[in-house]
Amino acid sequence: MAGQLKEVRNRIKSIQNSQQITKAMKMVSAAKLRRAQDAIIQMRPYAQKLQELLSNIVSSSEGDLGSSLAVERPVEKVLLIVITSDRGLAGAYNANLIKLAKATIREKYPTQSAKGNVTIWSIGKKGYEHFAKNNFKVSDTYKDIFLHLSFEGVQAAAQAAVKAFENREFDAVEIVYSQFRNAATQTFVVEKFLPIPKVEKKAGAANNDFIFEPGKEELIAELMPKILNTQLFKAVLDANASEHGARMTAMDKASDNANELLKALRLSYNRARQAAITTELTEIVSGAAALQG
Repeated sequence: MAGQLKEVRNRIKSIQNSQQITKAMKMVSAAKLRRAQDAIIQMRPYAQKLQELLSNIVSSSEGDLGSSLAVERPVEKVLLIVITSDRGLAGAYNANLIKLAKATIREKYPTQSAKGNVTIWSIGKKGYEHFAKNNFKVSDTYKDIFLHLSFEGVQAAAQAAVKAFENREFDAVEIVYSQFRNAATQTFVVEKFLPIPKVEKKAGAANNDFIFEPGKEELIAELMPKILNTQLFKAVLDANASEHGARMTAMDKASDNANELLKALRLSYNRARQAAITTELTEIVSGAAALQG
């Protein structure tokens, strides 16, 4: 009985220690989430308007824009930029992103995958570790972006993707990431990066009328790379906020589960302790009765 009580006490102490860690991690993630949320909320309208502007210009323009970034061509080689986190303990956050990336390859690019023509650039260590372990064609060049998150670091990845597309190393580039909604909700999406997608015109919709100064080709050639840099940076900020939200939620649930376990263990401990006391009293009473007899 004494051994059983000691085992339960050890389990209670262990869970209490784990709960202290989960509560601390929740507080850290909550603090980081506030900063990350402010960053993406401020960035998102600007990035979306730029992307909308560029897509409308591409859609309304006739003929060659003077840029290969808007040219659709047969897709032989594909690049997926998969944005995961550097650390775990974020619930199913990384697993859902990896699952979406695999589903995209399997359903959208099966022929290219069979030929070994699907390449993954992983932003975040968790994605890189998984894809490397499972023999995917994955690059580690940009996996450490979150160590020192900055626009310049993300811009380098975006410019490399643009250059590779222009050099026909890839015929399509897509981003797999998580859009931040709130601390408890993330939306996992696949977003087309290159070639620049066109906006489908609705029937009867008026054409956008743009006045270009300087010339259209010159302006678009200057704007396209900058807008693409912003688009990828927005996706990284979305992912950063999503990660902290997912981790905060996961740690909150872990703390709640620890409370439930502690309640059950304390009840079990009290029952075992009461049984031990009852047994001892019974032995004392039995001994006293035997002496009297």
